[in-house]
Amino acid sequence: MCVKKSIYLASFVLVLGLVVDVQAANVDWTGAGLDDLWSTPENWSTGALPTAADRFRMINEPGGATIVTVGVVALDGWVGAPVGDGQTAHLTIDGGTLTTSSFIVVGRRNNDNGTLNVVNGAVTVGNTLYIGHTGTGVLEMTGGTVTAPAAITIGLNATSVGHVNLDGGIINAGNLNMSVQPGAVGTMDVKAGTLILNGDLRERVQGFIDNGWITFYQGQGAQVLDYDAATDRTTLAAIHNFNPSPVDGGAVGPGAVELSWTVDEGIPVDVWLGTSPGLVGAELIVTKGSVTSVIVQAQPKTTYYWAVDTYIGDPNDPIFGSIFSFYADNLPPEVDAGTNAVTWLVDGVMTKNLDATVTDDEAYTVQWTVASEPDDPNSPDAVIADPSAEDTSITLSAYGEYVLQLEASDGEYAGSDTVTINVYHDGCEAAKALPDYVPFPGDLNGDCKVDELDLAILEEDWLKDNSLTEP
Repeated sequence: MCVKKSIYLASFVLVLGLVVDVQAANVDWTGAGLDDLWSTPENWSTGALPTAADRFRMINEPGGATIVTVGVVALDGWVGAPVGDGQTAHLTIDGGTLTTSSFIVVGRRNNDNGTLNVVNGAVTVGNTLYIGHTGTGVLEMTGGTVTAPAAITIGLNATSVGHVNLDGGIINAGNLNMSVQPGAVGTMDVKAGTLILNGDLRERVQGFIDNGWITFYQGQGAQVLDYDAATDRTTLAAIHNFNPSPVDGGAVGPGAVELSWTVDEGIPVDVWLGTSPGLVGAELIVTKGSVTSVIVQAQPKTTYYWAVDTYIGDPNDPIFGSIFSFYADNLPPEVDAGTNAVTWLVDGVMTKNLDATVTDDEAYTVQWTVASEPDDPNSPDAVIADPSAEDTSITLSAYGEYVLQLEASDGEYAGSDTVTINVYHDGCEAAKALPDYVPFPGDLNGDCKVDELDLAILEEDWLKDNSLTEP
């Protein structure tokens, strides 16, 4: 099976961003060691690993380094060598972390070709991540996180070509720049990954989408663009037109898994399933079937890839669909610690029930803890009746906010949630703390009741008039 890709290129002028080279010792990748590990000193020109004061450079040789299960630091870095025949310099993050105090540039020089692969782990850039600065740069994300507080810039200078495949994982960035100078090419295709930007940048991102610079599932999906005022973040994700289930990039429990999709009624489909990202060696589990689901058996700790090809028009020429993925594993417990509550003390104490819900496909244990409570030296600490019970009670003796955490573990994974209880002096004070509280118009003294005291206040001022008598 093959996947047809269409990339629509455009040119758009935005604010110019520049990489300012700071003084740093250059440590070049040579690949002279017996492996491709960053952590092998012999792979570097100095015979030692780059430090926080160094610039790492992968500029002379094709191939590149892999960071696994280690954390490495540098001042900044270049990825991209002037190599031909389709070769490229690359840096792969697969379980480790890479942190720079300044920038990372993929495709720095005019004829450079560079690729940054993020499979797992994290890349944290102190400033801007450039994908295609003056040469050609690609960011391939299938997992992990990339953080660039200033911005991610895709296609900066006139000779640059930058592309991001957001197949999975999360990109956190202060801003997004694309196709900055005239002639620069910057594109992004979003699949199972998520882009998170600071501030309300919906209009900016929508402009890139309208220009055809950002696509979704290579034209087979739709955008999910949202802004959260509470966090002041803009998020961009994608949903495929087939509405695949399990959700692309999601996780399921091992065993019987239902694959389902949405196509027009009666359209025959081929369905492929395998464990290779490119479906190499995949099994054809549905052949020209007019179905919208199939049951498969998934082994634990395994990532599966699948695709739905449709026959529309020519019965012998399928339209190749996008490749989806899911991970089969024991899922962590889903924990709901309950609804936040307000209460008040009666004779200096209050006992409140804790009503939680935990869902898991394995046997699990729970543990309640007091994450925080009022700092009152004259009141005893909160007491949880049975911290190892899902539903229990807590005794409170101080005014203020209590935050309780419930953690559930199935022996392999854990999940947690918190619930907040605010304790007030009386029921009226507690009622006023609710967001939907509306006082009675007749509650003149603000005690949450309309009674004789309010009537007395009204009678005291009955028929009084404090209006002006002269203009």
